[in-house]
Amino acid sequence: MPLAPPVTSARRSSRSCRCMTRCKHGCIHVSMTASEQTTTPGRRRLPRPERRAQVIRAAATAFLRGGYDGTSMDDVAEAAGVTRLIVYRIFGTKEELYRAVLRSVVDRLEDEFADLGDGAEHVPDGRFRISARMLRVGRAEPDGFRLLWRHAEHEVLFTHEANEFRSVATGFADALLSAYVDDPVFRRWAATTLVAHVHETVCVWLDIGDPARDEEFAGRMAAGLRALVAAWS
Repeated sequence: MPLAPPVTSARRSSRSCRCMTRCKHGCIHVSMTASEQTTTPGRRRLPRPERRAQVIRAAATAFLRGGYDGTSMDDVAEAAGVTRLIVYRIFGTKEELYRAVLRSVVDRLEDEFADLGDGAEHVPDGRFRISARMLRVGRAEPDGFRLLWRHAEHEVLFTHEANEFRSVATGFADALLSAYVDDPVFRRWAATTLVAHVHETVCVWLDIGDPARDEEFAGRMAAGLRALVAAWS
């Protein structure tokens, strides 16, 4: 059996970053370098929770850019740097994936506000630092945060969930305002206004603000909320 043709200088130069060896049967084997094995993060084997989080982040970006109807699972796979098969293994449908993006942000918000419990008396300045808490979640998942607060209610499949989430957030704000606004009708109005004001100002800060000045933003927001609540009392 004739040996395989020798490796030409042209081939050697075009693959200079790889190692070429010839086995005893005359076949040429090309091995990947360490950099080739590690420079495509999406194709590395990750623990399932990490891979799931990676796909959720990529999906948030893709859905924010194209909307639910205008985004395919292929788009998500490309954004995540993985195959479509991997996306489908973790999330069976696009609808399930969109809901997972929303749920990821909601879970972070629940964790962020958990220490307020039934009231904020035990948390220094707790009632007025809610923007700082919201912003921490927004920085962690910026596209998912925008999707939840700005876009989900306009997607037919998710309008109910988005409205339900806002209702829960408004109820939470209502409880926080109970020490300041006695009239239940005005308190509900104040709570609804507060939720709308805070989430939109945080979204705008994510759009145009300087991350290095997040604490300054949170301080200004706290002062503004304090003034608003004083006017409503």
